[in-house]
Amino acid sequence: MLVLSSTMVKHNNVIPNGHFKKDWQNYVRTWFNQPARKKRRRTARQKKAAAVFPRPTAGPLRPVVHSQTLRYNAKIRAGRGFTLDELKAAGIPKKLAPTIGIAVDHRRKNRCLESLQENVNRLNTYRAKLVVFPRRARKSKAGDATAEELSSATQVTRSVLPIVKPRPTVEIVSVTDEMKSQKGYYKLRQERMNERLVGVRKKKAEQAEKEEKK
Repeated sequence: MLVLSSTMVKHNNVIPNGHFKKDWQNYVRTWFNQPARKKRRRTARQKKAAAVFPRPTAGPLRPVVHSQTLRYNAKIRAGRGFTLDELKAAGIPKKLAPTIGIAVDHRRKNRCLESLQENVNRLNTYRAKLVVFPRRARKSKAGDATAEELSSATQVTRSVLPIVKPRPTVEIVSVTDEMKSQKGYYKLRQERMNERLVGVRKKKAEQAEKEEKK
């Protein structure tokens, strides 16, 4: 005998009678290859580091940009590349930048002076820490590092100049009597009224001025 519960599904649907205990072994996913995959990834990283030596393993230097849309524009992240204005302000030719590990994006534009100056400082910091290896071991040119710098240089295995996201700080202050006397609700009401009556008060002032002249 089939007994239906009071909370039955709507419409003309099939009565739920799934047999989910049958052949459960076929639907279990194992992860026994995890140690081998971990070793394979580590070996791949080592091979890549040896292949790109002495360049950083994480790729070229990226700028600091703000995310798009009003919802995410407060967050900062790594962009695609530096603008031509940023390279010009830092004194780096646009054709030289990719050769010394700096990403370039000619489509990006600087919308404010703050972001421009921030990325210019980032480029200057990078140039100060940069060690340029000569193309030929026996022949060096202007801008190449000295023998002492080459001997002490190490390969960067993480991101170049990682972006530090600012954290909001809370300042603890003691509540004074002046703070207690302030009434925020009444202040907002007063400012809303002042904004609403700007035109009316201006018109009254002009009429009063005309009457005085008469």
